[in-house]
Amino acid sequence: MASSHKYVLGVLVLAIIQLKGIASSHEHLQHLKSLHFSLFQHETINKTGYIIVDGIKGGAAVSQTTTPFGTLFAFQDPLTVAANRSSKLVGISEGTTVTSSLDGLRSISIAKLTLRLKHHKGSLSVVGVTDNVKSSNLPVVGGTEDFLFVQGYVTSSPVDLTGLTVVYKIQFHLYWPPYATPSS
Repeated sequence: MASSHKYVLGVLVLAIIQLKGIASSHEHLQHLKSLHFSLFQHETINKTGYIIVDGIKGGAAVSQTTTPFGTLFAFQDPLTVAANRSSKLVGISEGTTVTSSLDGLRSISIAKLTLRLKHHKGSLSVVGVTDNVKSSNLPVVGGTEDFLFVQGYVTSSPVDLTGLTVVYKIQFHLYWPPYATPSS
């Protein structure tokens, strides 16, 4: 009987230690440096974005929201502080997409977002699947300068899909791990 009490007591002590560790790691997450903001990407066909390789014939047609399956598209688009193209330029989004759905609405995207913000400058690299007509989350897979070691994701959402220039809202959700920020 005494050995079962020792066993139960041992299990309880281990459980308390684990719970304390979980609580302190949760408390630690609340102290991560983070940055949340939005910019607007302006893409103009045959000016800032180009079809490099045509996709398959008989699939989706080329439009403001679709390209045929397998289409390789390259872009170098301005990033501004407002949806209006004449607003302040604070960065460039450059990369490639390959249309990965037969309906022409989704693409595998690889992009480098170079930013010159008031208190941060550098670049972020993102990779993921974008939907041309719905919001898409893309993970941040790397960064340079002030964004070195940053983690997080960006959300790309269509704002205006009419006309020659299409506009996407890019929301940034960035977090720096403790080892990447100077201690105060």
